[in-house]
Amino acid sequence: MHESDPAHSTPLVLRIGREELLIRRRYEVLSIVNDILIALWFMIGSVLFFWEATTTEGTWLFLVGSIELAVRPVIRLSRRVHLRRLRSTWRHDSDSEQDF
Repeated sequence: MHESDPAHSTPLVLRIGREELLIRRRYEVLSIVNDILIALWFMIGSVLFFWEATTTEGTWLFLVGSIELAVRPVIRLSRRVHLRRLRSTWRHDSDSEQDF
């Protein structure tokens, strides 16, 4: 056996507090809802492009979907800032970094 063999290394242990887990879940739900809304705006906007009479409404929905795409990184950044503030309050550092 070789010491650098990953199958025989010690397990990774992550400690996440209850409040941090709750914050992560809330931001994950917010991110999922945002993604669903983006899909809806673009799908409805695409359907509205089938008829000349509703092209303007379709264009507006594309704009709304595009703006909402810009919200995605804002949600991720907000989550990171929120967790960083929480960690500095706790003086606890977690290596768990997952973007949603």
